[in-house]
Amino acid sequence: MSSAFKSCRSVLITGANRGLGLQIVESLVSGSFCPGKIIATARTPATAKELQRLAEKHSNIHIIPLDVVSEESIAKAAVEVDQIVQEDGLCCLINNAGINVIANFETVTAEKMLENFHTNSVAPLMITKAMLPMLKRAAARETGMGIHRAAVINMTSLLGSVELNWGERANNFKWYPYRTSKSALNMITRCMAVDLEADGILCMAIHPGWVRTDMGGQQAPLSTEESISSVLDVIGGLTEKDHGSFLHYTGEPLPW
Repeated sequence: MSSAFKSCRSVLITGANRGLGLQIVESLVSGSFCPGKIIATARTPATAKELQRLAEKHSNIHIIPLDVVSEESIAKAAVEVDQIVQEDGLCCLINNAGINVIANFETVTAEKMLENFHTNSVAPLMITKAMLPMLKRAAARETGMGIHRAAVINMTSLLGSVELNWGERANNFKWYPYRTSKSALNMITRCMAVDLEADGILCMAIHPGWVRTDMGGQQAPLSTEESISSVLDVIGGLTEKDHGSFLHYTGEPLPW
């Protein structure tokens, strides 16, 4: 894991109760370059047993409740994050929470589209807006761009790439709600990068690979450890040149 996380005073991870989110918390806390404070969110922390177990072992893990599709829950979480980070502000927000509502052309409905869009596209935007005062506070303390200062990382998907949705990959994953929600998240990332640049807040989107999780399925080639090890290396190495980018977990740029 990148040594840059040692100079990162705080990291907030949404959807940290399972899958990639839980793995991010675990990798950060067990690595040799652990951030000062790890704030992990879960819709119902009481049932997030693995996350609770990690927090019992490591005092720098703070678990807070967050239902990403509830404006009220986002506002409450922002107050809690503010109390945790205080004058240091928030250095790194990882918008990881996401769902996959599988539906092809025959089975897709407006409700399925909107459900996926709310969680995967709208929620990261609203969460970033709510955390912006803390991100700005962190950004005001440092120069340059990266997680040592302030950064918003949106966990997206290669399946959100319009250009790559052709040929074999298009035929295998006819997921209207999921794919369009990730395309929208990519555009939101780019829009936020434009708006947050003046404050020195880096904003980018990263594809974690096809990973063996509840969402990715057991046929996926990557373990959560392999994926997140690479993702954290990429995040730790981000600089001005990566602002507004869409990167593969290997660090290579992906087409929009």
